Amino acid sequence: MSAQDFTGQRITVAGLGVSGISAARALAGLGATVTVVDGGDGEKQRATAAELEADGIAVRLGDGETLPEGTELVVTSPGWKPSSPLFAAAAEAGVDVIGDVEVAWRLRGPDAAPWLAITGTNGKTTTTQMLASILAAEGLRTAAVGNIGTPIIDVVLSGEYDVLAVELSSYQLHWAPSLRAHSAAVLNLAPDHLDWHGSMEAYAADKGRIYEGNTVACVYNVADKATEDLVREADVEEGCRAIGFTLGTPGPGQVGVVEGILVDRAFVENRQKQAQELAEVSDVNPPAPHNIANALAAAALARAFGVQPASVRDGLRNFHPDAHRIQHVADVDGVSYVDDSKATNTHATEASLAAYEHIVWIAGGLAKGATFDELVQKSAARLRGAVLIGRDRALIAEALARHAPDVPVVDLDRTDTGAMSEAVREATRLARPGDTVLLAPACASMDMYLNYNKRGDAFADAVRELAAQDQ
Repeated sequence: MSAQDFTGQRITVAGLGVSGISAARALAGLGATVTVVDGGDGEKQRATAAELEADGIAVRLGDGETLPEGTELVVTSPGWKPSSPLFAAAAEAGVDVIGDVEVAWRLRGPDAAPWLAITGTNGKTTTTQMLASILAAEGLRTAAVGNIGTPIIDVVLSGEYDVLAVELSSYQLHWAPSLRAHSAAVLNLAPDHLDWHGSMEAYAADKGRIYEGNTVACVYNVADKATEDLVREADVEEGCRAIGFTLGTPGPGQVGVVEGILVDRAFVENRQKQAQELAEVSDVNPPAPHNIANALAAAALARAFGVQPASVRDGLRNFHPDAHRIQHVADVDGVSYVDDSKATNTHATEASLAAYEHIVWIAGGLAKGATFDELVQKSAARLRGAVLIGRDRALIAEALARHAPDVPVVDLDRTDTGAMSEAVREATRLARPGDTVLLAPACASMDMYLNYNKRGDAFADAVRELAAQDQ
């Protein structure tokens, strides 16, 4: 399907979010008859609906379940579950359902920018932004798009880029059957969004779609066999290579680390005997183990696109992570305070805890069905203490009692937003000089905060207040 194939079609767009609005405007601009449906009917939805209707796009609020009559194609926003009644109605009517990423892929012209695609349970955004920084250092016109930044349909239609760094969620991949990237990476796999996918197997299968049809490189995590298994199962173009990244010494066909140096043994002339220096570990910000792994994956994708080693180094040096991702806030009386509010699941939190030697851990929130025994078992030796907040903190307390009974625990019996200030004070009481007070909640934030950003802001404000008192 090309752009012309959308012309004249009666298309229903599911969802009035950023990607839905982008899809609706783009498809209407191509001559499709577009109706946007959304179950919400609040003030914000009505305002957005009025703007779309002024552009000739029909909007139906308060009903996201009924298929509009005459619909020939449904374009869904990523968060809508496959089990949604709207999609059941589409299936019964023989109408295809695709996502905004699929629309963007079909809208590419003959000289479209190749896609370097990234997915994984954790680290997607950071790795995608690192990759974009490396590509920019090479002098390429690029953008970090997909699950972040400007809607991907808008970027594709602009035609202004040489190559795109594309972050893709499992939701987006589920609805993108035609996607065929130049090269792609799966960073890691851990249970997540299982309520949406139905099972770990279905979740992994949707992640694995990113490798389908790759032409140059399928990048996988040597430490996570499940990612390599997805490469083995993928149907790729002839000549496409499997490229591993590892925090250890790389073998032929891999990128890795040797004595504090990021090295390439995949994209060199003699992989058996040669290695190319790409950057130093100190060029990665922050140089935590999981972030070094992110940098290696980004470097592998860049090298697959022909980027020079110096650009990998410069791009990593130029990169600054978003807020609330292992963000150092302050040092007070010899104790370091670090905000990793983005660590909303156990997999991300395990990586965060592994980055520091002695930790007072602030954790808790909405568990989303997670269990914490394995996380505590792996991290117990690093814990100086723990301060628990949020609705499901008892689950973490129970895991600590089972697997780290000697670790002092402060259980804050409150879920108001002011709890964070008390949590920081209690963590400070438990910490010793040289320790790290780490906010890595392993839980979602919505029991106490609008989002993880607000939770991280509350932590940073409490730390700054503490630092001001210390002066």
